[in-house]
Amino acid sequence: MLQPKKTKFRRQQKGRMKGLAQRGNQLAFGSFGIKTLENCWLTGRQIEAARQAVSRYMKREGKIWIRIFPDKPYTKKPAEVRMGKGKGNPEGFVCPVTPGRILIEAEGVSLEIAKEALRLGAQKLPVTTKFVVRRDYVE
Repeated sequence: MLQPKKTKFRRQQKGRMKGLAQRGNQLAFGSFGIKTLENCWLTGRQIEAARQAVSRYMKREGKIWIRIFPDKPYTKKPAEVRMGKGKGNPEGFVCPVTPGRILIEAEGVSLEIAKEALRLGAQKLPVTTKFVVRRDYVE
């Protein structure tokens, strides 16, 4: 599961996810990719499930790039605990994504295979996504 080896602080504030992605919104490595259309916190497990689905369909041909990494800790208080008494303990790590962010990129396979593989990967994610192709791509 994806998570940082070490963090400077154990807990972080929630923050706000407003506006569009300012960075990571263009294809940088592959010819195909999936771009998110809404705000969300993606966990390491969701990212890993999408990666496995994509690589299984592509039969390990071509190359896949994961453009996001969960480095934001989120906390949770135990069940049936009264209000107050501080912030809960870290439960896991998430990656906040905003609309326009490229999540996964692929290269080295045909357009049909890439489209189906990334569709299967997108099914594992809790956001609506869009399949994007590099502008200068030719079959």
